Amino acid sequence: MTFTATPIKDLFVIEPKLWKDSRGYFYESFSQKAFAEAGINATFVQDNQSFSQKGTLRGLHAQAAPFAQGKLVRVIQGAVVDIVVDIRKNSATYGQHFAVELSGENHKQLWVPPGFLHGFLTLTDDTIFTYKVTNYYDKDSEIGVIWNDPILNIDWAAYLDPSEFLLSDKDLVLNDFSSLKSPF
Repeated sequence: MTFTATPIKDLFVIEPKLWKDSRGYFYESFSQKAFAEAGINATFVQDNQSFSQKGTLRGLHAQAAPFAQGKLVRVIQGAVVDIVVDIRKNSATYGQHFAVELSGENHKQLWVPPGFLHGFLTLTDDTIFTYKVTNYYDKDSEIGVIWNDPILNIDWAAYLDPSEFLLSDKDLVLNDFSSLKSPF
């Protein structure tokens, strides 16, 4: 596995080594040893998976302590642009976002430690998105920011026409970034 640091501290893009032959491919999607060697000490407690059509926008979400979650995210089938926002109050990159395309073809993964809002936009139909988490979901600990917040200025339209976006009722009414009282 190759761990590539991003411009935001503690956030890594991970690329597994693929073994390909005439039958297809094999790769190791997670190794506790490799993560520890990269300085990531995470214990995963649950795996989650979603299936979405093109234009599905999920986010921006996080969970506050004591249910804060680290996430290892990847796409099994299809493609997404995955976006995270640093909401760690003492971070030099507070309020900055990072975007990466994850797909079933590029096999990239993203390590998102606690202290980040997370969201993604599906770029193809029948996208299967999966993530390992370091804590269990707790509805009362959920926090979020509206996807099109003007302060964050995330250019979702660079990836897909906003007229194609599919959002949940919950995601349509999230607060703006200026209202966020970050617990991190």
